[in-house]
Amino acid sequence: MAKTPKAEAMLHAKCPRCRRGDLFQNTMYGFSFQKMFEFCPHCSLRYEVEPGYFYAAMYVGYALNVALGVSVGIATYVFSGELESPWIYIFTILLFSFLLAPVNFRYSRVILLYWLSPKIHYVEHYDHD
Repeated sequence: MAKTPKAEAMLHAKCPRCRRGDLFQNTMYGFSFQKMFEFCPHCSLRYEVEPGYFYAAMYVGYALNVALGVSVGIATYVFSGELESPWIYIFTILLFSFLLAPVNFRYSRVILLYWLSPKIHYVEHYDHD
């Protein structure tokens, strides 16, 4: 079976090694907190390389949130034309930050695992089947 393309695997939050196993146990928007699997259900890769490994995802999440804030601020200006009142910017940026917090949480960890993890050795031609 062919390996899932990297971009598609990242979009669907799949294991960085086999690109088939899920990273998260539940949906992004649900009534329970997003919980990651400790190991890949397909290839048994341990996701948390060392204790506290995912604290680094906070920096990625911060960068994503800054990019979101700038984008929403520019979009607010383009659509409203309002430059004098800061409250419209504060409200829209905070609204989008809260609405997209689960997306930020999930993809900050995905980006950390895929692009910023030199300690995880990925096998390019791995086939578990």
